[in-house]
Parts: sequence; C-alpha cells; structure tokens
Amino acid sequence: MRFRSARRFSRGLRFRLTASYAVFFAVVLIAVAVLSKGRLESSLDDQTRLTVEQQWAAMKGYLRIQGDRQPRWFFDRNDPDESYIVEQIRRVYMLASADGAPLQWSTVYREDLGFDSPADIRRVLASGRPSWALRQDRRKQPYLIRAGLVYDEEHRRPYYVAIGRSLAPNRAIVRGYTWIFAGIIPLGIFCGSLMGWVAAGRALAPVKEVARAAQRISGSNLSLRIPSREAGDELDYLIETFNRMIERLERNFQQIRQFSTDVSHELRTPITAIRGQLEVALFNAQNTEQYREAALNALQDTERLSQIVRALLLLSRAESGQLALQRARLDVAAVVRDVVEQFGIPAEAAGVRLSTSLPSHCEVTADRVQIERMVANLLSNAVKYTPSGGEVRVSLRRMPPWIELAVEDTGCGIPPQHLPHIFERFHRVPESASQPNREKGLGLGLSFVSWIAKAHGGSVQVASVPGRGSRFSVLLPAPAALSQTAAAQPAAKR
Repeated sequence: MRFRSARRFSRGLRFRLTASYAVFFAVVLIAVAVLSKGRLESSLDDQTRLTVEQQWAAMKGYLRIQGDRQPRWFFDRNDPDESYIVEQIRRVYMLASADGAPLQWSTVYREDLGFDSPADIRRVLASGRPSWALRQDRRKQPYLIRAGLVYDEEHRRPYYVAIGRSLAPNRAIVRGYTWIFAGIIPLGIFCGSLMGWVAAGRALAPVKEVARAAQRISGSNLSLRIPSREAGDELDYLIETFNRMIERLERNFQQIRQFSTDVSHELRTPITAIRGQLEVALFNAQNTEQYREAALNALQDTERLSQIVRALLLLSRAESGQLALQRARLDVAAVVRDVVEQFGIPAEAAGVRLSTSLPSHCEVTADRVQIERMVANLLSNAVKYTPSGGEVRVSLRRMPPWIELAVEDTGCGIPPQHLPHIFERFHRVPESASQPNREKGLGLGLSFVSWIAKAHGGSVQVASVPGRGSRFSVLLPAPAALSQTAAAQPAAKR
C-alpha cells in the first residue's frame, strides 16, 4: 500500500512540476557556478600575468650585467618599496648565459622548479620574443613563468632571464569559491523545489477545483459552473472549455429528458385510444360491422402513433446533430413556388386564398429537402388556422445579407402568452371559438421550422395579433454573406 501511495505521489503532476523546478534550478546554478569559476580563474591568471609583466619591466631597470658576466642589482636598500619590489622579483628568478649556464637564481627556482634546460634557453634566445610557461614545483604547486632575454651594457650580449609568480593563491581563491557554491547549490535547489512545490500547488488549484466539480456533476446537477479566475491564462481557457462542455451536456440531457417526457405524453393518448377501441370490440361488439369500426379506429390511432414516433426520431436526430444537411446551390424561389402549388387544392377546399410575391430567381446555399419541409410546415399551419374566406400570403425578398421568407395569414392569431413557446415541441395553442373542430396536429411542425432555420445559419420570428392573423418570418443567409453570418445575425434579428 505504501509503495502504491509513493508511486501515485511520484506520478502526480505537482511532484513532476516540482521536480522540473528542482532540475531547472540545479542546471542553472551549476552552469552559473562553472562559468563563474572559469571567469574568476581566468581573471586571477590575467592579473598574475599583468603583475609578472610589471615585475619584468621593473627588473630591467634594477638588473645590470657588466662585461665580467656578473649580474648586479642596483636599488636603494634603504627604500622599503624598492627593496620589496626587488625581493618579489628575485623570489622566482633565474639568469643564464647564452649557452645555458646558470649565472644567478633563487632558491625556489633551483630547488623546487629546477633550472630550465639549455635547449629551452637557446630556443627563447633564438626567437627573441618573450615566452610564457605554466610549470609545477615538486609539491604540484603551479607557477606562471615569463622568460626572455636581456643584454649586458658593454658588449650587448644576450642573456636568458626567467621570472615568475606562484599561482597557488589563485587556486586557493578558486577552491574557496567552489566550496561556497558547493554549499549554495543544494540550498538553492532546496529553495527552488520549495518554491516550485508552492507555485505548482497554486497553479494546479483550479485544476483540482475542476476535478472536484466534475465529480459533483450528475444528471440532476448539470447547472454547476466553475467561476473564471479572470487571469486570461491557460487555466481560464480550461475552465471555459469545461463550462462549455457542461453546457453541451446540459442541453443534451435536457433534450433526452424532453424527448422522454414528450414520448410518454404523446404516446399515451393514442395507445389509450387503441386499447379502448380494442376493449370495446372485445367486450361489446355484437356484429361484424362493430368489429370493423373498432379495428378501423384502432388502425387510425396506430397510424397517428407511427407518425409521432417518426417525427420525434427525426427531430431528435436533427437537434443532436446526427442529421447532416446536404447543402447545394438552390433556387429558393422555385422551391417555394412548387410547395405553394401543392397546397393549392387543400387551400381551395378550406376556402382559403393563396397569394405569392416571389422574385423570378433567388439563390441560397441550402438543403432542398429541409427547405421544402420548412415551407410546407409553415403553409400547413397557415391554411389550418385560417378560416374560410381568409388569405395566406407567401413572400420572398432580399434583405442583404439575408433572404427573408414570410408566410402571413388572416387567421385566428396566437395569444401573446403562447408566443414564447410556439416553437417548442408538442406546444399547441388552445382551440379558438372560430375553429372549434379543426384537425389537431402533432405539435412538431414549428419545432422543425426552427431547427431548419438555425441549421442553415438563420433564424425564425413570429408576430401575431389575436383575431387578425400571424406572420412567420424566416431569415436565411445569402450566398455572398455566408462567411459573415455569425457576425451579422444578431443585427438582423428583430
């Protein structure tokens, strides 16, 4: 159990972020330490080289070699500054003749470093240029040596001179610096890890909140939303995406609940009617005619039940996005003209006059089948709710960037309290006194109209005055404005 807990902890995002902080701080501190150490060492060596150069210039002022090959140092021994300078020069010092024979030297040079070889001396004298070398004494202590030549005052004969300075103090400073960083780096890594742990905890707090919210979400609690942090960062984007997902889930659940409610409500009536007809036929029918009448009524209710099921399934598929539109260039004026002609006979039988105001040609990019269904549903309702002697007018006009299809009637109208719900499934306006025996519909036609308009990037509105009639207006995007539909649609709504 402990192993699993430790493994789960080590795989946690907070632990991995903290580990990343620790590695980052370690790499940065080590890189800084290495670069600083190299820079410090180089700076100290450059300073030592400059000091040796200064000593060389001073040595040429104090050292004299006369004709007897005897080097002499000329300085004021009572002057502490000159005495100190000469002492520093002769601490690491060797003078040799042109053939490599040592003439004068310091103890350090003879016992610790050892005399330079005649070959090296001749090479320096032959080049005529100063030579720099890094040498170690018997204790492995480094020395920086500058070698060159000087001339005697009488015959101008060349002599080999080497002076130097120990680099041990420089290396001691570098070692001290290294030990300081050896203590700072673990402390820095610890502080960086602590800061990383705290920062990761704060950064992941919204993620944990999202996770806790997701655990609280259920079919009955889909209204839950996570408030934005107003930081404009990736976590706010995650919260926004999560909230949008919950909104989609809520809509889908509502559709499912609505579908279940609609099915149970709408199927109950025809099923009850079918059962009643069959029970009447079973218990009360006396002859073949009564049995036939009961079977005919049951068959009619069965057909109505079948229509409801088909319409519900089609509408549910449409609203859930499973019904794909087959978009193509379409002359909507010709489509409306054809549908109006189909309703000519039913309108004439109902005593309703149909009139149109259509352009000769009007193109949209749309699904022909769905546009025909939309126009047919609007005309069916208009004819059904218009009394004999009334009129239904169909018009089509361009309103850039939209095309408006309007169906107006002089029927009974819709009471104001029903207008907000007119496009909901199975919503029916109560019967009016002027049309008490009109045929009842399924209550799904206007729901189809609303979906078809929205699926094409448009909208549908209704205006109605009870007793005077209704006007349904469908706005569809014109082909040239399809790319700007989302931006223009709010301004087009009335």
